[in-house]
Amino acid sequence: MMEKSSEIRRNVEAVQEQIGRAAAEAGRDPSEIRLMAVTKTQSAARVNEAIAAGVTLLGENRAQELLEKYDGYDRAGCGIHFIGHLQSNKVRSIVDKVSMIESVDRLSLAQEISRCAQLHGLVMPVLIEVNIGREQSKSGVLPEALPELLGKVSLLPGLSVRGLMAIPPNIEDTVQKEGYFEQMYRHFIDMKAKKLDNVSMTILSMGMSHDYPLAIRHGSNVVRIGRALFGERM
Repeated sequence: MMEKSSEIRRNVEAVQEQIGRAAAEAGRDPSEIRLMAVTKTQSAARVNEAIAAGVTLLGENRAQELLEKYDGYDRAGCGIHFIGHLQSNKVRSIVDKVSMIESVDRLSLAQEISRCAQLHGLVMPVLIEVNIGREQSKSGVLPEALPELLGKVSLLPGLSVRGLMAIPPNIEDTVQKEGYFEQMYRHFIDMKAKKLDNVSMTILSMGMSHDYPLAIRHGSNVVRIGRALFGERM
């Protein structure tokens, strides 16, 4: 256990250092960028090792997995974002356990989040997920439909739109990948310029273990890291 603990701690420190370097290269303040530990398939004990090493934000992909591990997390001072595809019928079970839902990709889901949040006396912060690569295998609103969805979601009383999230295609071509990040940043700036009520556009969540330095150079301020912290999925 001590060996594994040291490994996770070293990984957290290495990622934080890389975040700092990428931010410096982009002329950004590293403190602007949050490291999220993606917990998919990881035990609560291993996730707690990351928390002990300084991680203050967890990312959950599956509602059932969150429910199974929730009470085992050392949650004091640590936020939890839901980042996976969320079925509307699962919203009720997680809405009081997460501090943000990043994967809002359709109006019906946003409406259910609003309804459930109000039942708990909450206003749930959300991000709109954009399918920037137009991949059929991924969730997310298509870029051209983003303004309409954002406008409709902004009118719902039980949530507050805080920004955008994306998972660009996992490709080797750095120039092409950079293009996806650039597009997302432009959408982020364009949506912020609309100055809609109930939309603050302060968070751009993009970048994972294989590409987070590139995402940081293109404006991401939440990077979602799993493998680089915990190793290959168990």
